[in-house]
Amino acid sequence: MSVDPDAVRQAMRHWATGLAIFAAQHAEIKHGMTVSSFTSVTLDPPMVLASIQKDARTYKLAEKSGCFAITILSEDQQYISERFAGHTPDEEDRFAGLQTETLVTGAPFIVGGLAYFDCKIINRVDFASHTIFIGEILATKDNNNAGPLIYYNRAYRRLQE
Repeated sequence: MSVDPDAVRQAMRHWATGLAIFAAQHAEIKHGMTVSSFTSVTLDPPMVLASIQKDARTYKLAEKSGCFAITILSEDQQYISERFAGHTPDEEDRFAGLQTETLVTGAPFIVGGLAYFDCKIINRVDFASHTIFIGEILATKDNNNAGPLIYYNRAYRRLQE
């Protein structure tokens, strides 16, 4: 028996998640995409994972470069989440007009994010239309400057104290 993908999508809307930008750069080309499928794997050694659609432009850059950057978005970066979720087409420069910085690998981070993880890809696992990239964290930066951007039931949310 197969579960209807729309039923799964509807049920997953009840999972509150933070939002991050998964970015990669190869040669002089950089690209990024909004992800909610990002999590810590282990602390020792420090590793994270992200699930990325195989036909995404960012996927191809990460595969070629062997590394990726994660910027955890702050509550005031909803417009960045939307831009990188496809409101700005894949062919355009989603980083245009944004201030970026790099740590070790040269992959771009968006200034103003809560935290950065600069990762070297150490493993990948393919599942149907997606690949889970497992990255060893080579460097991290904690900006600790605001609350997180939350996504729940097709809407952006903020944490209440």
